[in-house]
Amino acid sequence: MPRKTAARTARLASIPLGVAGRAVGGWGKRLAGQSAEAVSAELSARTAEQLFAVLGQLKGGAMKFGQALSVFEAAVPDELAEPYREALTKLQAAAPPMSAQTTHRVLAQQLGRGWATRFTEFSDIPAAAASIGQVHRAVWHDGRVVAVKVQYPGADEALLSDLRQLQRFSRLFQPFAPGMEIKPLLQELTDRMVEELDYRAEAENQRAFAKAFAGDPEVLVPRVVASAPKVTITEWVDGRPLASIIRDGTREERDTAGRLLSEFHFSSPARAGLLHSDPHPGNFMLTADGRLCVIDFGAVARLPEGLPRPLGAMTRLSLQGRSTELMELMRDEGFIREGMRLDPDHVLAYLAPFAEPASVETFHFTRAWMQRQAERVGDLRGQDFKTGRSLNLPPQYLLVQRVTAGATGILCQLDAQFSMRAIISRWQPGFADED
Repeated sequence: MPRKTAARTARLASIPLGVAGRAVGGWGKRLAGQSAEAVSAELSARTAEQLFAVLGQLKGGAMKFGQALSVFEAAVPDELAEPYREALTKLQAAAPPMSAQTTHRVLAQQLGRGWATRFTEFSDIPAAAASIGQVHRAVWHDGRVVAVKVQYPGADEALLSDLRQLQRFSRLFQPFAPGMEIKPLLQELTDRMVEELDYRAEAENQRAFAKAFAGDPEVLVPRVVASAPKVTITEWVDGRPLASIIRDGTREERDTAGRLLSEFHFSSPARAGLLHSDPHPGNFMLTADGRLCVIDFGAVARLPEGLPRPLGAMTRLSLQGRSTELMELMRDEGFIREGMRLDPDHVLAYLAPFAEPASVETFHFTRAWMQRQAERVGDLRGQDFKTGRSLNLPPQYLLVQRVTAGATGILCQLDAQFSMRAIISRWQPGFADED
């Protein structure tokens, strides 16, 4: 991992410079007679390749940002999405690994010089290499197969530097997340990064989730075996990653994965008082017995009272078409700033489509549906864009909204079909309230 700020900044700066250079080259090719479609396709493919190469090699905050973007690719129009889809999907579970020598050095620093005696087997080849750490398969001294997550040296120095630099280029990344403002996403990621660097805190989060879901027939959270500030050891679980199911899963696998992901998302605040806040396909997989295995608990939202009740009430009022009451509730909760004048019907028209999954017994999450929502709220000439720009997102709702949007992106990538209404009715406070 490049650790010097100047070196990382130079690599990040190569993304917009590369885009500009390819654009100039593209004009030359068009002047030489190539079609606009062919030139555009080539530029998109080469930009996607560079995006993965730079964000993946830098790891840290750069790769974390790429992973956050990856769940929104379902909103990108099909004619632009394919090259980016492939590149961003790679960021969900793979990155260039650090050397065995470096890995051993970190393990010795964190677990002591005799770290190897704690294992009967340890694979130097990482099973996965992600944004701030990589995972090795090993066998603990008691015979349990375990996953050993080792943080990259310099990750703490690189994270905030990356995200500060990426904010300078935020407009460049806007096409990858239509309908989602990039600067607030980057700021929210920045706020969460420090938490993810402390693996002891992550281990405590995982223990809380594992306790809440112990014995659950549909959700599996691996138990923590041992932890240190930059190393965590958990039970190993085999399964099929959601990225694989998104690529070529059966209809049954897609629907099951989508339903279980939603059940976990909505139920965990009530069951654990926590919300898993890093929704990308690399953090979920289906086990052979049909359970959803959840990993990576570095980022969580603490919701001791469960999901906010006003969100359920807003969804219910939207479906019932009660625009005046909806607007009054949103004003009370800070979604509409004091003194801001809005038409209640415009507010209802903006929010109601987002509530569609809860309006029917079975909803089909598709890329086309998500693309329509992104186009609707991102159309500079439309009323929905004007209304959306006039609304406020209170700080206490920011993380819940981002996680829900990310989870919805995964559902659309899965092309999942199931009863979201039943899940929301069971777990979202305020939705099933009687007036």
